[in-house]
Amino acid sequence: MDARVVSTVRLQERRERSPFGFAAISSRELPTLAGNGRYRPLDRKTTLHGIVAYARRSFGFAAVAVEEDAAKVVAKGTAALFRSSLMAALVAIVCVGACSRALAFDDKVFDDKTGVKPQSSPWAVFQFGFSAYKSGHKDQAVEAYKYAAENGQIGATWKLARMYAEGDGVARDDYEAYKFFSEIADQDVEPGSPEESYVSDALVALGDYLKTGIPGTPVVADEVRAQEYFMRAAANYRNPTAQYEMGKMFLKGEGGVKKSIKQAGRWLQLAAEKGHAGAQATLGNLLFQSGKVVRGLTMMTVALARATPVDQSWIRGMQEEAFAVAGEADRRTAISLADDIIAKGANE
Repeated sequence: MDARVVSTVRLQERRERSPFGFAAISSRELPTLAGNGRYRPLDRKTTLHGIVAYARRSFGFAAVAVEEDAAKVVAKGTAALFRSSLMAALVAIVCVGACSRALAFDDKVFDDKTGVKPQSSPWAVFQFGFSAYKSGHKDQAVEAYKYAAENGQIGATWKLARMYAEGDGVARDDYEAYKFFSEIADQDVEPGSPEESYVSDALVALGDYLKTGIPGTPVVADEVRAQEYFMRAAANYRNPTAQYEMGKMFLKGEGGVKKSIKQAGRWLQLAAEKGHAGAQATLGNLLFQSGKVVRGLTMMTVALARATPVDQSWIRGMQEEAFAVAGEADRRTAISLADDIIAKGANE
């Protein structure tokens, strides 16, 4: 494990115990490595203000809607809404700006016969690419994104990576996507910057690729490297998917880390608090196995209700197996608690 990454994960335990039964760790206590090598906790309000300032510089009045959404996020104060709103704010910034300026840029940066015009502004071309993508002209979008990416627009690189990974407008090519994600991961993006979501997502994608490798390419399975990418995303950018992956690795002793239920519980807790259904289910099962029956059943039930179709199958199997051996009174109590949590929208 990279020593720089290890040093960012000196988690500080609170004296009080969390409701999950593990030492509680707030998101503000997880240190991050800033560009100058000094540790500092992130601040939700500061991060959102950075995005709003970025939007105002780029689009002026168009950023007002983003600022209003940011204010709601700060007032709400939930970690899951905060993280999802960061990406939503970035998309809103690009979308609003692209829609308001695309018509003015089209004839200046792109020609239907020759493509992107020489000496065009990378940012303007990126905006054109977004507009072309939304209107269904994905071939033009790819060309525009490639020009913008080659000239420093990290958002364009991320969009290309996603398009190749999903076969969206291009033939699916995981190796091409891997290369684009790698370019993003190599960027020196400070936690809290408007571009952190691109890097965080890229790190998780690279970790996923390295868990199994990409057949027929130089990318071979490497759990240790996968763990390093997940750790960077989990510790530096507090990505809930990466925190969930770290929890699973500590649970099984994979990726070069020593098996530790305690460490697994901490990482799963961080992801669960952000609303990650897989983390909630896995942590719930841990609690159930440790004797905290009602708490565990409740978390698994909540996770099942919130899970995506892809995750529902394994979570349902885990939950049903636990319910089958639990007492009737515990089952009824857990179902009642889960219904309350789901109705309130909490991430218990």
